[in-house]
Amino acid sequence: MSEPSTPSTSADGSTSDSFAPPAKPKSIHVSMKRLNDAMLVEATNDTGATLRLDGSPDIGGVNGGFSPMQALVAAAGGCSVIDIVMILNKQKLTIQDLTVEIDAQREQMKGYTEFSAIHLRYHLIGDIPQERAERAMKLSVETYCSVLKTLEKTAEITAEIEVTQPE
Repeated sequence: MSEPSTPSTSADGSTSDSFAPPAKPKSIHVSMKRLNDAMLVEATNDTGATLRLDGSPDIGGVNGGFSPMQALVAAAGGCSVIDIVMILNKQKLTIQDLTVEIDAQREQMKGYTEFSAIHLRYHLIGDIPQERAERAMKLSVETYCSVLKTLEKTAEITAEIEVTQPE
């Protein structure tokens, strides 16, 4: 997931797009363990967090976790949400809730499928101007989210954000 350095906020509330990304680890280690006699596996990272992956019954799985392609889409959404939260927090804007719905289209290639289009729809609740939310989303999608930057090599990435002011 990405960890952007976020824009600085001046006294008048405007932001600078001058960024200095923090140093990132050069490698990632994940361990995988098969959990049944089919395809269900559990991934564990170096902090002990886990994620279950499985295949669908039509290929011998039991739907016991995310498919690998679903996990990739979820990673893109998670990466982008983290960016948006960091950017808006840096601007001292309070987010009450943030959700994202993601639709992805795959294209059959020779022996595999790859993503051809991914659309993210964010819904943010908070006292945040629409233009600031849009700017944070754009920075994440176009510049900072490492997962989306990887996926854009094969997929057209589009996004929209709706802000609801709290009652």
